[in-house]
Amino acid sequence: MIQNQPIGVFDSGVGGLTVAHAIRNLLPQESLIYFGDTAHLPYGDKSPESIRHYSEKIAGFLLDKGAKVILIACNTASALAYEHVQEFVGNRAKVFNVIDPVVESLAGLPNLHKLGIIGTKGTILSNSYPQKISMQYDDIEVISLATPLFAPMIEEGFIFDDISNAVIRSYLSYPAFESMDTLILGCTHYPIIKNQIRKFFNFKVRVIDSGQIVAHQIKDHLLESGLASTAGKAEHQFFVSDYTEMFEKISEMFFEEKITLQLNNIWK
Repeated sequence: MIQNQPIGVFDSGVGGLTVAHAIRNLLPQESLIYFGDTAHLPYGDKSPESIRHYSEKIAGFLLDKGAKVILIACNTASALAYEHVQEFVGNRAKVFNVIDPVVESLAGLPNLHKLGIIGTKGTILSNSYPQKISMQYDDIEVISLATPLFAPMIEEGFIFDDISNAVIRSYLSYPAFESMDTLILGCTHYPIIKNQIRKFFNFKVRVIDSGQIVAHQIKDHLLESGLASTAGKAEHQFFVSDYTEMFEKISEMFFEEKITLQLNNIWK
């Protein structure tokens, strides 16, 4: 029964688990199949051609595993490979990205005037967020900043310590962010350090991550299309293309339960 097939989620590493975690909490009856492409992380400094190649291959893997929905839980891949994956997948599954839902959600926010966006080099250079925002809103000042050390810092376990605080302070002291009222975390790794980022701004800046927003969009789709699971118990699977002990440690810390990683190097 297609309703009981899993939701497929992929990212370059541990970051997409922030979105998978939100989906699990909102849709506890839905099974998840997660693929972290740790063999190629971070995606932020890869070419657009490479990102599209990786994304297509992983989408094929998730389809082979029976995914009824595929979520590109990576801002860089969402910016550079979303249309490509849509074309590849066709009518075999609905494809979601983590950028469009966040942009759409801005419509309901009060007192939004100066908006900051932080992300990988790939996401920021794609100009995807500013372009999409300018098409829908004409009264928001947008300031973008590449923060390429954040994702590898998190993947290596440097969080909640002096090193991460120093890196956060170095980036977010960006003068153009002065008087900013809202900040988009344009990388799914970044919610892991969301509280540190909020603290840097003395909790006076509204910080937006995609997890809950995307989870609700997927829920709406499943209900509207009659694809919501009827299974009594969800079963989750977690795959990585290259095993690292730190990935497993951070995954369990963030997902709040024991995670068994399965190594599947689809590139061989």
